[in-house]
Amino acid sequence: MAGGISAFTVLPRRVLGGAGNVAPNSKTTLACIGMGGQGMQNLEAFLQFEELQTVAVCDVNRESDGYLSTNWSLGKESRVCGREPARRAVDKHYAGLSGSGQYKGCRAYVDYRELLEKEDVDAVMIATPDHTHAVIALETLRKRKHLYCEKPLAWSVEENRKITEAAREAGVATQLGNHGQASTEARVTRELIAAGAIGPVREVQVSFGPRFWRHSLYEARPTETPPVPEGLDWNLWLGPVPERPYHPDYHPWHWRNWWDFGTGLLGDLGCHLMSTAFKALNLGHPVSIEASSTKLNPETYPLGVMARFEFPARGDMPPTVISWYDGGLKPPRPSELETDRNPGGVIYIGDNGKLMGHRLIPENKMRAFGKAPQLFPRSPGHYKEFVDACRGGPAPGSNIVDHSGLLSEVCMLGNVAVRARKKLLWDGPNMQITNEPAANALLRRQYRAGWKL
Repeated sequence: MAGGISAFTVLPRRVLGGAGNVAPNSKTTLACIGMGGQGMQNLEAFLQFEELQTVAVCDVNRESDGYLSTNWSLGKESRVCGREPARRAVDKHYAGLSGSGQYKGCRAYVDYRELLEKEDVDAVMIATPDHTHAVIALETLRKRKHLYCEKPLAWSVEENRKITEAAREAGVATQLGNHGQASTEARVTRELIAAGAIGPVREVQVSFGPRFWRHSLYEARPTETPPVPEGLDWNLWLGPVPERPYHPDYHPWHWRNWWDFGTGLLGDLGCHLMSTAFKALNLGHPVSIEASSTKLNPETYPLGVMARFEFPARGDMPPTVISWYDGGLKPPRPSELETDRNPGGVIYIGDNGKLMGHRLIPENKMRAFGKAPQLFPRSPGHYKEFVDACRGGPAPGSNIVDHSGLLSEVCMLGNVAVRARKKLLWDGPNMQITNEPAANALLRRQYRAGWKL
């Protein structure tokens, strides 16, 4: 199939002998599931790797507009996506590499279960809405295929825990889609903290402005029942979630507003913004979580959330708090920050100073300190980390077992606290809330008939 594209040969997984055993002149095969805005961006990134061959795509939607654009200046909801645009993009890319200028080798599927049954691929990329991550990821790992999954890893605490356990058992390459973990700035931050630039860290303040997607026009479920657009399998889109009528305020990308489908800003941005703190401070399970928010209702994520995660001492590191603010809610302005600079992002508060991002504040303190000793190798790139790992290289920086499984789980605990409206004491190893037994029901979801983990 790829003979006219390069000297690489596309071989089935059974010939290569499984994870980590890839002949140097063979391509690693990839299937992409979830071809909305982020899925298309991931696909375009993976197509740039000569050692990778995308052979199949999957989406419950055939083709429509209204998706997140890669160029926001064109409008946030201006992109055409779906399985057919994805299939055409793959075929066009490989046609351009072939001598004949023709290629029709990418297969398109509606149902991920059919794809995973028929396609003997090495790796799977998942970029569906949050509520279907778990069922697809677990099936992928049970088949021992490498897994790249968008953040958050899963919708519930229980789903995150089960995926982490399955990834450990499968022993395959995994990577969460929190791209910033691969940045040089993330490593510089860790090196500054390790060098004692601000002393022991007692608190990390994480803030993000209003959501970057339109807030729902509804607080309760919409009562209108417009027809399902042609080419969309609404039943498959719902997946494990209880049945409800289609409405455009759910699909294609406003699903993030709804508790049944999305995980709000904590889910979407938490895995990005907290990642470096988890690594720099060697954080594990928190011991307590509490949260407050603007008006709360049982259907949609609040306009703004504040959450507090308390972590115990770790070795010679003191107890640490992560304070989360979203929707435009903000922590106090650092007194050290120059008046002409805006606070924001991630602020590390130590006994001897503060970091805003990867810079000491004020800036003259950064200049006086200089560079911290380099302790961590620089990343070859977030996507390349995953591709290299699929071909026998080192584990990616945001692999599920060592980092992103717990990171994503903690973000989902924040959402549990938002809905519980009480401070929750957390027994992480046993996955149990110890002071409010009724809140344990929020750690998992009830799947509708025909769906299970």
